[in-house]
Amino acid sequence: MRLSRTTKYLLLAALVLGLAVIYFPLLVVLLNSFNADTTFGWPPSSFTLEWWGRAAENEGALNALGTSVQAGLAATAIALVLGTMAAFALQKYRFFGRNQVSLLIILPIALPGIVTGIALNNAFRTILGIDLGLFTAIVAHATFCIVVVFNNVVARLRRMGGNLEEASMDLGADGLTTFRLVTFPMLRSALLAGGLLAFALSFDEIIVTTFTLGTGLETLPIWILNNLFRPNQAPIVNVVAAVLILASTIPVYLAQRLSGDTTSGGRL
Repeated sequence: MRLSRTTKYLLLAALVLGLAVIYFPLLVVLLNSFNADTTFGWPPSSFTLEWWGRAAENEGALNALGTSVQAGLAATAIALVLGTMAAFALQKYRFFGRNQVSLLIILPIALPGIVTGIALNNAFRTILGIDLGLFTAIVAHATFCIVVVFNNVVARLRRMGGNLEEASMDLGADGLTTFRLVTFPMLRSALLAGGLLAFALSFDEIIVTTFTLGTGLETLPIWILNNLFRPNQAPIVNVVAAVLILASTIPVYLAQRLSGDTTSGGRL
């Protein structure tokens, strides 16, 4: 398909404009975390590391960070186990309702977060009689983290095929040995990529968390929301937001590298 020079320039301008709309506000947040002006005058007249020092000593932000890490790691662990098991079951076996089960696994990430949050809140408090807390938030996060692990593992299993596993078993290896020496090494990068994406998704989540996290607890996104309009906390909020941007970008970048590397076994 050949494009005229004018069309190419228009498409390039549209691309640059779209990227600017997405990433320029993030750049502003990063720069404001070093802005010495507490009113965040633009452009910054001078820069300072004072806000980063205060953020490192802010008890509320540190507690929220710890809660986010705990929830993210636990939800990721659950998602890795259940998502991988579901992927193997649906990819390796044929049974009635297979496509419907696959849809039910993927559906949670497609539902509006507020719908999922309200449904889980009612289920925990009304039906199961469980008090809201960190445990309920972890379970809630796991419901959509499973999806990214499931998708990564299913995609890798489809690319792998079954020839190597069949050859291993033809040579006398049992199922466990085949999985340990053949299947798992080929799945390792997909599992790591899915785990990184799941952690990033959990770390950033705010809507479902609002409905499923107990009182007295805050994750980092909720802490940012609660302190966003407090003038004395505004500089620290910018620092925490900058950390959140970096904490979200790095796992996604690594997951993209690992998911895209199908020929070298996931080496960076």
